Amino acid sequence: MIGQNDDLATLKTLTSTLNDSVNGYRDAAEHVESQEFRELFTKFADDRSRASADLQAEVRRLGGEPDQDGSTLGSLHQTWLDLKSAVTGRDDKAIINEVERGEDYLKEKFETALGSDSLSGESRAAVERVYQSVREGHDRVRDLKHGLEA
Repeated sequence: MIGQNDDLATLKTLTSTLNDSVNGYRDAAEHVESQEFRELFTKFADDRSRASADLQAEVRRLGGEPDQDGSTLGSLHQTWLDLKSAVTGRDDKAIINEVERGEDYLKEKFETALGSDSLSGESRAAVERVYQSVREGHDRVRDLKHGLEA
């Protein structure tokens, strides 16, 4: 039962973090000037929503009740507050910089979870599947940011 409780705690944390990402991408898509970025951020929000649903299904499989909202504590919440500040100026570069900070945080959360011994069996497999999507999204935003800096 202890392993299951560890899995549930980790999965709920990652789900909340993904939900923050969904909300951040939707906010960025709404405020960015470029249609190309708007479409990209909307796609990323949809991808993260599906990833969150995947982890929520694993939480349910373990008998837990998944969190439906994002986190309200800690540095990820602050990162998305910084994004909100950037979007008020509708500066695409500032928005992308803040989105990348959120991506860095999200990727780190998944890497920490996967690097620990707190996940077992099917839960680890679910997190690994979602991590592939997180890493791809992170890398695309990173490349986008560096492309704007060039």
